[in-house]
Amino acid sequence: MDFELRVAREKLEREQRERKARAKAKMEKEKRAKAEAARQRDALEAAQRAKRLDAERAQLEAAQQMEEILLLGNGISFMRILEAVPFKGQGDKIKLPPSSFEELSGQNALDKGPMYFRLTRVNHQAMTEKPSIAYSGVLEFTASEGTVQLPTHVWQNLFPDRSSEGVDVPLVELRYVSLPKGTYAKLKPEGAGFHDLPNHKAVLETELRLHATLSEGETIRVSYGETQYGLRVLELKPASTVSVIETDIDVDVEALEGENHVLVPLEMGKIVGGAVEEGKFKYYKFVVDGTVSEVIRSEFADLEVKLQADDSGNGDTDIYVSRHPLIFPTQHRHEWSSHETGSKNLLIKHKDPNLVPGNYTIGVYGFKGVSKYQISVHVKDRNVNVQKVGEGEKVNSEDLVECGNCKRHVARRTIVVHEAYCVRHNVVCQYEGCGVVLRREESENHAHCVKCGRAFQKGEMEKHMKVFHEPTACLCGIVLEKEEMVQHQTAECPLRLIVCRFCGDMAQAGANPEDPRDRLRGLCEHESQCGSRTAPCDSCGRSVMLKDMDLHNIAVHQKN
Repeated sequence: MDFELRVAREKLEREQRERKARAKAKMEKEKRAKAEAARQRDALEAAQRAKRLDAERAQLEAAQQMEEILLLGNGISFMRILEAVPFKGQGDKIKLPPSSFEELSGQNALDKGPMYFRLTRVNHQAMTEKPSIAYSGVLEFTASEGTVQLPTHVWQNLFPDRSSEGVDVPLVELRYVSLPKGTYAKLKPEGAGFHDLPNHKAVLETELRLHATLSEGETIRVSYGETQYGLRVLELKPASTVSVIETDIDVDVEALEGENHVLVPLEMGKIVGGAVEEGKFKYYKFVVDGTVSEVIRSEFADLEVKLQADDSGNGDTDIYVSRHPLIFPTQHRHEWSSHETGSKNLLIKHKDPNLVPGNYTIGVYGFKGVSKYQISVHVKDRNVNVQKVGEGEKVNSEDLVECGNCKRHVARRTIVVHEAYCVRHNVVCQYEGCGVVLRREESENHAHCVKCGRAFQKGEMEKHMKVFHEPTACLCGIVLEKEEMVQHQTAECPLRLIVCRFCGDMAQAGANPEDPRDRLRGLCEHESQCGSRTAPCDSCGRSVMLKDMDLHNIAVHQKN
C-alpha cells in the first residue's frame, strides 16, 4: 500500500515538474519572440527614420544645388555631363549640341546676353584630386548629341596630362554661369620676346576677340605672325573669372626678371660682336630716326649694314633686313638681303622707297657651321670724285681710240702701249651681257650662273645655287625659287602676313574677299572680315562698319 502511494506521488511530482518546465520554456519562447519582434520593430523604425532623413537631406542638397545653379546662372538652370571632343579652334568658345540650345532658349538665356559655362572634369579614377575647371563661351550649337567640342585652349586647361588621342572617355560637367565684365588684368609673359612687339595693344585685342572669358592662373597664347607667346593671367578684377566681351579692360604686362628681349639693340655706328649656329637666326634691331633720315634723303649718303666675319672659323652667314612691323625676317620674308661668302656689306640706297624713318630688324642666319662676326649699321657717305670726272671731260673726244681688247677709250697717243699691256694682262668675259675686264689670274675664278646669268667667284656658286635656285615649298603648297618665293609671300600668298588697317595687328591675309567692293578697295580676306566690325561714328554716334567709315564721313558729314 505504501509502495503504491509512493509511486503515485512520484509520478505526480514528475508530471508537475514537466508541466512547469514546459510552461517555463513556453514563457521564454514567448519572451524571445516578443524581444525579436521589438528588435525588428526598432530596426524598421530606425531604417524608416534614416530613409526619411536621407530623403530630407537629399531634398535639401537638391534645393541648395538648384539655388546655387540659379545663383550662378542668374536664374538659368542648366547642367549636363557630356563627352569632351577636341577640335582645332582658337580661343575658348565651345560647340554644344542643338538640344542645349533648345533648353537654354526655353529659359530665355538668349535674352540675357552672351552665354558662359563652367566646365569641370569628371574624374572617376581619383576622386580625392582637385578637379580641373575651365570657363568658356559658346561658338555654335552644332556638336553631336551627348558631346561638347572643346578648342585647344579649353582642352589643355581641362586635360593637361593627356593628349586628344587618350583611350578613356573624357567627361566634363557643364554648367551655365553668369560672369561679371572684366575691368583689369595683369599678365606675365612666359618667355622673352613679347616686349619686342611694336603694338602690344593690337596684339592683345586680336587675341581676346577670340575669347569670351579670362580666369586667373590660365595661360593664353598670343600669335604675332608665325611666332606664339604665352601670357599667364596673374590677376583679374572684379573677380577671379571675368567676361571679356564688350568691355574695356586695363591690361598690365609684367616684365620678366632678366632679359626680356630677343632683338638685340644696335646703335647707329656702334660695332657689336656675336655668333650664330648653322640653321638658326640671331636678331638685332636699329632705328632710323628723323636726323638719319634727313641725311640719307639729302642724296649724299646711303645706309650700310656691315658684317665682318671672323676668318678663324669655317662658318658662313646670310643677313636679312626688314622694316617693322615685320620684326623677324626670314629667308623668304624680308626686304633686303646679302648672301656673299665671308664678310658682307649690304648697301641700302638713299633712293630706296622702303627706306623710311622707323624700326628695323637684322636677321643674321647661320648658313654653315658656327659663325663669329661683328655687325654694325652706319650712314655711308657717297663720295663722288668730281675732279676726276672733270679731268676726263677735258680730253678731246677726237683724240680717243677704243682699245680692241677691253673696249675702253684711251688717248690716241697711248693706245699702242695700252693695248700691248691690256692684251698681256687683261681678259674680257665673253658671257653675253657681261663684258667685265678681269686680270688673267682672276678670270679663272670668274663664273656665271647657268640659270640667272649672275657673275660670281666659283667658290660662291654652290651657295648661290642653294640660296637662289633650290626649290622651296610654301605653306600654301606652291613650290618656287627664292626670288619668286619672296615676291609670292610678299604680295600673293594667302598665308602672307599683313598689317591690318583696322585692328593694327599682323595677321594672315587670306584669299581675295568674296565682296567685289572689298576687292576694289584693295582689301584682303582678313581685312574684309575685320573691317565688317562696327564702331560708333565720332560725329553722329551711328554704328558703322569700319571699312565703310571713310565713305560714311564723306557722304554724311562731308569730311574728306
